[in-house]
Amino acid sequence: MGAGVVTLLAVAVIINYVDRGNLATAAPLMKDELRLSASQIGLLFSAFYWTYIPGQLVSGWLAERINAWRTLTIGFCIWSLATALSGVAAGFAVLIGLRLMLGIGESAIFPCSSKLIAEHVPTERLGIVNGAIATGLGLGPAFGTLAGGLLMARYGWRATFLFFGLASLLWLLPWLSATHEARVQDRGLQRSGAPGIFAILRRRAAWGACIGHLCTNYAFYFVISWLPLYLVKVRGFSVPQMAALGAMIYLVFAASSNIAGWLSDRWTESGASANRVRKTFMLAGQLGVAAAMLGCAFGDRTVCVASLFLAAIFFGPGSANVYTIGQILAGPRAAGKWVGVQNCIGNFSGIIGPIVTGFIVDRTGEFFWAFAVACGVTLFGMVAWGLIIPKVAPLDWPEAKA
Repeated sequence: MGAGVVTLLAVAVIINYVDRGNLATAAPLMKDELRLSASQIGLLFSAFYWTYIPGQLVSGWLAERINAWRTLTIGFCIWSLATALSGVAAGFAVLIGLRLMLGIGESAIFPCSSKLIAEHVPTERLGIVNGAIATGLGLGPAFGTLAGGLLMARYGWRATFLFFGLASLLWLLPWLSATHEARVQDRGLQRSGAPGIFAILRRRAAWGACIGHLCTNYAFYFVISWLPLYLVKVRGFSVPQMAALGAMIYLVFAASSNIAGWLSDRWTESGASANRVRKTFMLAGQLGVAAAMLGCAFGDRTVCVASLFLAAIFFGPGSANVYTIGQILAGPRAAGKWVGVQNCIGNFSGIIGPIVTGFIVDRTGEFFWAFAVACGVTLFGMVAWGLIIPKVAPLDWPEAKA
């Protein structure tokens, strides 16, 4: 798999997070125009994951069944159209339906990309490739928050959804061109059968990765979902100020992901075991994010902003290694289904987190306990990555019929 395909996968992740994050950027405007409560905003954030989570299992199965290239193309079309249609949504119920559609489409990105990476990238390069793709987790919200915030301030949130959704479809042109030969070759490729979902769930390491992924996602999704509303309504930033500050935070996260991926691979190449390298990066990332959440909970406006930048730095080690660990454990045969299962369970934080946060904010009128909960969940993730996973090393899978 060449650098061009890796770049296109990274761009797809950027678009993925721009399209799913538009709602967070638009939340201050939508809340006023549609007269939505914090709990309704939380439900809109959460609804995406109602289909995104089970869609992980379907996408992982399709990546094995009809190949990862084609599955990702179909999913991309669905999520781009859902984004565009959100711009003409008449009310809360329609927005819920379109968030469900968005979740179906976006569920393809990580099982498919992980399947392709596990098949075509050597183990000692997994960190830098996953780090490059994880850049999209930072650049997507950065671009979406900055460009989306500025566009919404001038043209409104509806025009912005339409623009981003239709513009996203342009990605398909280079993707179909760059992967044509690979897709043709893949049709005739006979693979040994991948282990089933229940075979994966019988492994202790799978549960460690799933629980760890859920805890890692909780704080990240909390930030990308509630940051715009929090900065505007609680900390008193204007929408353009929020957009600029949010973009800078996400850019730091993107740079941290690349650096963490590069450093982890360099450490591996120097002779350190994958277990030592990947666990060290994951544990350090969890501890740093937990400290940042405490800073936001207890600090004033200045400390809060500094803590958000600290969180961005420590999101990087986790994002560069969370899928790397799954790819190593599963191996090429099982990577698509494994990451489908891992991302499925890991993204329950996307359902739980927004609802819990909305409930806390409505009941208390502040974000203190929301940040405290994010800190506690993140710290528990250290147990999953450090103890529940016995060792980060390839697992043996019994031969199965293709």
